Amino acid sequence: TMSSNHRVQDFQEPALLIADGEKCSQKLVDELLAWGPFVLMLDGAVRFSSAYKIFPDAVLGDFDDHFDAKKFVNPEHTKIIEAPNQNKTDLEKGLDYLISLGIHSVNIIWANGQRTDHVLNNYSSYIKYKKDIQIAIIDDYCKSYFLPNEFKKYYPKGSKISLIPAWQAKQVCTSGLKYDLDDAHLELGQKTSSSNESAKDGFVQISFSEGNILLIECQD
Repeated sequence: TMSSNHRVQDFQEPALLIADGEKCSQKLVDELLAWGPFVLMLDGAVRFSSAYKIFPDAVLGDFDDHFDAKKFVNPEHTKIIEAPNQNKTDLEKGLDYLISLGIHSVNIIWANGQRTDHVLNNYSSYIKYKKDIQIAIIDDYCKSYFLPNEFKKYYPKGSKISLIPAWQAKQVCTSGLKYDLDDAHLELGQKTSSSNESAKDGFVQISFSEGNILLIECQD
């Protein structure tokens, strides 16, 4: 069956964008597909669509090297979007496309691992797009996202939470963490809040005045 398109008009659920990096488990793919999201695959990833039982709504890329996405999907059910703009990465073009559809949030998988330069560049892109679309980067071990300046979320006691500045964050205040921050200045190479955790069952609150903070929820 295709991915369920009953929410395409109002996009209540986050879209699922599948990049072309390290593959995650089938279990995680199935969990994310279970909500019936709009599924966008980047062109290199579509080669694995059948193996992972993914039926994308759209495939996007520059399709260089005479890559034929139609060999891997049914073009009657999957829109093929050629995006040859060389000034943007395929990931950025994918985010542009989702934003053009009126989608406000997206889960991204297969975007970590393999090429370190690609991974770091992807995180640079997430900062660039964070005002336009809510992005969560998910793999088998972690869920990561850049925070708004005011953030509040319920966590069970002992949830592993890391706060990584990119590249700095000013006047960081938290409540609900084992190691709370009070007007802290976080900066890569100086100070981060890695391997922190929620102090008890309840809300964790985080605020900062400027900069960027990547929150990473980890499972050991």
